[in-house]
Formats: sequence, structure tokens, C-alpha cells
Amino acid sequence: MRLSAVMTVMQNAAEKAARRLLRDFNEVEQLQVSIKGPGDFVSQADIRAERTIREELERARPGYAFLMEESGASGGDKWDWRWVVDPLDGTTNFLHGLPHWAISIGLQKRQQDGSVEIVAGLVYNPAANEMFWAEKGAGAFLNDRRIRVSARRDMLESLFATGIPFAKVPARLRMPFARAMGTLMPQVAGIRRFGAAALDLAWVAAGRYEGYWELGIRPWDCAAGALIVREAGGFCTAPDGTDLNDLPDDVMIVAGNTHLHGKLRAIVEDSLTAKG
Repeated sequence: MRLSAVMTVMQNAAEKAARRLLRDFNEVEQLQVSIKGPGDFVSQADIRAERTIREELERARPGYAFLMEESGASGGDKWDWRWVVDPLDGTTNFLHGLPHWAISIGLQKRQQDGSVEIVAGLVYNPAANEMFWAEKGAGAFLNDRRIRVSARRDMLESLFATGIPFAKVPARLRMPFARAMGTLMPQVAGIRRFGAAALDLAWVAAGRYEGYWELGIRPWDCAAGALIVREAGGFCTAPDGTDLNDLPDDVMIVAGNTHLHGKLRAIVEDSLTAKG
């Protein structure tokens, strides 16, 4: 396929970082690892991948701002364009030898009225050689094949994904999650927790899941995936239905196909507002 200039830049950066990540993955026991917080790891692989992606993106698009998982925000507050990058989403999977992790790169643009929208996104799983990508208004793709969200309407036939809370998740979010799980479990074919938010969103876009929700993830986890879901014909919003283009620091997210997003969103919203 003929890619746009910006998508060519994004894919080249991801593929270059992926080559070293795959080498590190095959020698994972030799990596140096530090702990950012309870159950939250960063490895030399994350840091090297982020450096590679930044160098490639800066070379191709000098002057763009960055929001990156390991190095944070740079480029000032008055940016017109900003890259939002997770160099290794699913670090815990990576460090345990599980081949379910991804590079996520999103691109935001500030409009003349000051609003922000996500205009391009890429989620790449090198271990499976699956590149999910989209640009605003141009559809969503897996490698060179167009993808669409699933057409299932029946909750009993549907598969959903989430991020089950672990040690670093704030206590205030654990009960809402338990409420949502308790409501959803009797209604669905299954709920999965694979440990990489960017891939959960990409899999919704590809029709592998009917929906996904998570409470309290970061912008770099979902910037690319949110656009890919929307360009695949699905919905990706906050639990109250508002869009996520501005990407707050603490993202509450619900994604789904056209038939079931509303049902999932209502369950998640109720879980956050319920008393007791």
C-alpha cells in the first residue's frame, strides 16, 4: 500500500525500535530492570526503544512536541503537533517472556479553535508481526488489510477485555472495577486480561473483542488505539460518553463496536457512580 508521509515516518520508527526490542526479548534474562512503583517496571529495553523512536520522529518532523512514557512531556505547552509514545506497552509481559507487547505511537494536532484531536495512530506487536494503524478519515488497517469492528449484537456471544487492577492501581478504582466485572460476567461469553492496553484497543478494532474498558490508564497507553478503534467503525469514549481527544493524565476508557459500546459504557459508568 502507498502510505502517507506521516504514516511512513511512524512505521519506520516503530520497525527500527522493534528490531532491538526483539533481540532484547530473546535475551530478557540479561536485561537491567528497575521498579517505578508497585508492580510497575521499566527495563533498558523500554529506554532504548524510546530513544530510537524519538530520534527517528525528530529527524523526520523537527519541532513536534512529545509525550512519552519514560521521559515525559517536552516541546512546551503551545505545540501544534505532538507525538504520544509508549515504546513498550506490556512491559510486564515482555519481562516474563510473554509475546504480547507492543509499540504505540499516536499523533495529536491542535486545531485553530484550540481543541485537540488524534490524527494518526500505530500499534505494532513485533513478536506477531502485526501492525495496526489508522489515520483520521482514512480507515483502519492490520498490515495491508482493512479492518472493522465486529458486528456482534448479543452480549452472550461477545468477548470483552479489561485491565484487572494490580498493585499500583489506586484503591479508589478497585471497587468500581469489581462492580463492573460483577455486572458484566453473567452476561457475556468471556472477559480477558492480556496486559497490554494498546493491543486490547487494536484487537477491538480488528473485531477480536467486542469491547474493552479500563480505569486510570495513561495517554500513551491509548492515544493510538483510540483512533484505530474509531477508524474501524467503533466507538472509544470516557464512561460518560465524552471523547478522549484531549487525553487527560488519568484516562477512563470504554471502547466497543457500534452495537455494544453503549451497553458496556453504561455498566462502567454505573460502576463509578454507585454508592457504597
